[in-house]
Amino acid sequence: MSSTNYPEKGSDLESGVPTTTQHDYATAAALNGAPLDRQQTIMMPAFGGAFQPAPYKQSFRKFANPAPLGLCAFALTTFVLSLINAQAHDVTVPAVVVGLAYAYGGFVQLLAGMWEMAVGNTFGATALSSYGAFWIAWAIIQTDGFGIVSKYDGDKADLNYAVGFFLAGWFIFTFMCLLCTFKSTLAFFALFFFLDITFLLLTIAHFKLEDGHVHVGLNKAAGIFGLITAFIAWWNALAGMLEKSNSFFTVPVMHFPWSEKVKAEKANTD
Repeated sequence: MSSTNYPEKGSDLESGVPTTTQHDYATAAALNGAPLDRQQTIMMPAFGGAFQPAPYKQSFRKFANPAPLGLCAFALTTFVLSLINAQAHDVTVPAVVVGLAYAYGGFVQLLAGMWEMAVGNTFGATALSSYGAFWIAWAIIQTDGFGIVSKYDGDKADLNYAVGFFLAGWFIFTFMCLLCTFKSTLAFFALFFFLDITFLLLTIAHFKLEDGHVHVGLNKAAGIFGLITAFIAWWNALAGMLEKSNSFFTVPVMHFPWSEKVKAEKANTD
């Protein structure tokens, strides 16, 4: 059995964003226009910047990496809502987030998830599409025209318990995603770890009510963890965007010691 090959450290392949020259396409007529170069035969390591929790192979036909777009859409929407949850500058009404939730965190992230399907990334398609749907669903709840809040006839406790059920489901889903990142990178694992803590705190805040209202202390704590989550999402997005053609440096993503990439590097040095 042949050993798994990984790209050299610092190369375009190692960054997760391989490049293909015009010459590659010119010499690929026999492959229906799709170049069969080194990126087609080499295993890429797990990488949060590509939303890949496990080693993977590039597809024959090159597509842009949709993961940074989805990560940025998620990060910015989470960042703004988390500031409000943390009551920064005493702001408590999240109405301004509704536009972001529909357009960027919702629609754009959902598109990124669909594009992940096109590049064959099951995890990325599932996670990005689902969180895009989360933001759209959250915005619908907040929009008066849908009449969801009014259905509770002013019963704040009943409404908050129902929202708690909604958030509990997302806590479970995020935990499922977290289980898929143990062989990836610390940056990728941290994204889902802190997001799961955020959902957990929000869920408890909606169950442990104060006079029918969301628990202020727990909601603030969720806001702080949400801010951490947003910055980690941006970090993974930046890792996916940086390459030799646009930057003089890359950001560390820190592969776990038990990951396939670290094992392969250790085997090469022994």
